[in-house]
Amino acid sequence: MMFKKILVANRGEIACRVMRTAKAMGIKTVAVYSDADARAPHVLMADESVRLGPAPAAESYLKADLILLAARETGADCIHPGYGFLSERESFARACAEAGIAFVGPPPEAIAAMGDKIESKKLAKAAGVNVVPGYLGEIDSTDHAVEIASGIGYPVMMKASAGGGGKGMRLAYSEQDVREGFEATKREGLASFGDDRVFIEKFIESPRHIEIQLIGDQHGNIVYLNERECSIQRRHQKVVEEAPSPFVTPKMRKAMGEQAVALAQAVGYFSAGTVELIVSGADTTGEGFYFLEMNTRLQVEHPVTEAITGLDLVELMIRVAAGEPLPFAQADVQLNGWSIENRVYAEDPYRGFLPSIGRLVRYNPPLPFALSEVEGHVPSAGASTTLGTNGYVRVDDGVREGGEVSMFYDPMIAKLITWAPTRDEAVDLQIAALDAFEIEGPGNNIDFLSAIMQHPRFRSGALTTGFIAEEYPDGFHGALANPDLLTTLAAVAAFAATAEADRARRIDGQLGRRLRPPADWTVTIGGVDHNVTVSTDGIVVDGEDLDVALEYTPGDRMVMVDGAEDLSVRIARTRGGFKLTTRGASHAVRVLPARAAPYARHMIEKIAPDLSKFLICPMPGLLVRLDVAAGDKVEAGQPLAVVEAMKMENILRAEKTGTVKSVEAKAGDSLAVDQVILELE
Repeated sequence: MMFKKILVANRGEIACRVMRTAKAMGIKTVAVYSDADARAPHVLMADESVRLGPAPAAESYLKADLILLAARETGADCIHPGYGFLSERESFARACAEAGIAFVGPPPEAIAAMGDKIESKKLAKAAGVNVVPGYLGEIDSTDHAVEIASGIGYPVMMKASAGGGGKGMRLAYSEQDVREGFEATKREGLASFGDDRVFIEKFIESPRHIEIQLIGDQHGNIVYLNERECSIQRRHQKVVEEAPSPFVTPKMRKAMGEQAVALAQAVGYFSAGTVELIVSGADTTGEGFYFLEMNTRLQVEHPVTEAITGLDLVELMIRVAAGEPLPFAQADVQLNGWSIENRVYAEDPYRGFLPSIGRLVRYNPPLPFALSEVEGHVPSAGASTTLGTNGYVRVDDGVREGGEVSMFYDPMIAKLITWAPTRDEAVDLQIAALDAFEIEGPGNNIDFLSAIMQHPRFRSGALTTGFIAEEYPDGFHGALANPDLLTTLAAVAAFAATAEADRARRIDGQLGRRLRPPADWTVTIGGVDHNVTVSTDGIVVDGEDLDVALEYTPGDRMVMVDGAEDLSVRIARTRGGFKLTTRGASHAVRVLPARAAPYARHMIEKIAPDLSKFLICPMPGLLVRLDVAAGDKVEAGQPLAVVEAMKMENILRAEKTGTVKSVEAKAGDSLAVDQVILELE
């Protein structure tokens, strides 16, 4: 019998995602929330809501007893854990069974078997699944870790046994890396998962991260739903996901899928789950894939699988939990088109991807697109999408304009998903959608995502998990703009300046006659001057007619450019010009009437103060450790402090050699962004 009321034991976009499907199935919904989420979209979307406690997850969303109490009080007959605040805890699944409440997830025995990375590798090996060479026993000390790493051969990966989501992981290329990172890995594992055990395994060169989506029922049926590639990662946190993988062949897909199913069958698995694999990109035989872990829950990247299969994974999970058999077999699984997902994070790529928090002053996702229906392809019932002739755009989010990105939870703002018949078309849709995505307030990674989508290496499919580190070794400074784009932006700036000047001349009460707005402008982008003429006949840039159609009214936040290449350009007024953002970069543009431009060179530039003698906290966070005291001598690159922000430890290092003059903070302090920790002399 189908459930009547479902409690979603999670927050944010996944809570909204589950509720959309539940409502489509005619199931009432219950939201739970912390004090930080009292007015969050998932709370407003639900039929009922229950307060759990204060903002920290450990005092609210991670309290299993409070979740069960909320379910009993509201009469919910099942609980969906979303991405897994609780989904990796077999004790919660057991508690649900004891309370007579269905758990929308796998059996507790399977959760326990796969939740321990060390034990899961042993089970995988016994089930005939390829595993990475490594040490799965207990590691006693840092010296023991060094001995093991040397025996396996560098590079090695140190991982918290109970870890996940990129937390509790360190890559070591040398003994020094092991000595510096082993204890930090233990601390992160203990802080995030309550388990400080660490295992070490060989790091695969030119690695690709590919995973197999599984779905099984309680009648012994289990199938694989093709693969996803999640190789674009930063600090082991996935950034871009796609399905299928540009690397995987049909033969390889079948081998991976069958091994994943064998592992799931070995632990009596049902519901949705994902077997994650590390794949050697250098092995063209397709046999170089190895088991990493099994996630016994729904994953963030599930929409790309839904897009290429036409299935609603949340609906299948609910039906399986209700005892229904899968309505299809392995032979019925489709692979239709291509889908890409980008994770929009609250982080500043221009400042080393530091976490960013604060109020969403403006939040306007790129929907709807003016596109018509795709014949023969319908997204899942839980998808909030706009269909199009060449594909569709889907945005999964759990935020709203005026809401706040909190320091207590994951920094993901939204997921942007595109589907199209081909990979190139899906990528092009991503670029267009990212250009149209408006976020103001906390820093965000939209420019960075767009730069990745445009990168020739990404377009070619030559991916590894080291893509970001290899392609942006000196950090991200915006996508490079080609000359044609800069010419178009010069035209946009001059056109907008003309519109602003025209409005100014129409203001009543001015002395004398109304002047005509300037027609000739000097537009400076990246230190290069462009001569632009705007008239009723069109726009001329550097002596060349530009075949574009523009529309701009002072106050608009977006300029649509119709031309050889259609563009969405975000525009913001600045002193002396505009900030134009498109195609993965923000451009500071100075616009002056041509007759005034020659005098600009006489303006005195303001020089920024030298702050290199200060150790400044780059993000709001907790000062976990301070490694120096007043009077200590330090060398450039030496670790000085550790700040924890959004559940990740960040090592702060000295920018130059010097002596600590004074210390302004102590371990345990909560620090604000740009707060001084210490001063050097």
